[in-house]
Amino acid sequence: MTAGPTPDARVRYAGLTLVSGILFGVGLVAFLDETVFHQLLHWHHFYDRATAEVGLVSDGLFHAASWIATVAGLFLLADVRRRGGLTPARWWGGVLLGAGAFQLYDGTVQHLWWGVHQIRYVTERLPYDLTWNLTALVLLALGVVLTIRTRPGVLSRR
Repeated sequence: MTAGPTPDARVRYAGLTLVSGILFGVGLVAFLDETVFHQLLHWHHFYDRATAEVGLVSDGLFHAASWIATVAGLFLLADVRRRGGLTPARWWGGVLLGAGAFQLYDGTVQHLWWGVHQIRYVTERLPYDLTWNLTALVLLALGVVLTIRTRPGVLSRR
């Protein structure tokens, strides 16, 4: 039986709710990246600085890691919900934070700094990089807004 959410439980589990959402958000956006850009469009592999075989293996490891994060996030979500501490808006804030943070990390560190792969191998990469990183910033901003609006001090007054 699932307990209904109570203000005390929502405050007590606010951090775990956020971590659950972040893990799910990271896993979800990584899964979408790997499925759409790696498998369907064939734009790049997780690691493109070696052979195609190494690229495929790196995609498989990336895919496995994304599912581990997704499943871990969902297990935490189920636990928080079972304990009556779920604040759905806080969880969605975490999802957006995780998705945006992963995408910004991917777009800046992996694409631009380390150069392990590009979004798409074309002469004019700037539109792709800008779209990728601006989307990440929008996701992060929305996640920050939801997270602030559902912080424990606010939850205890509801």
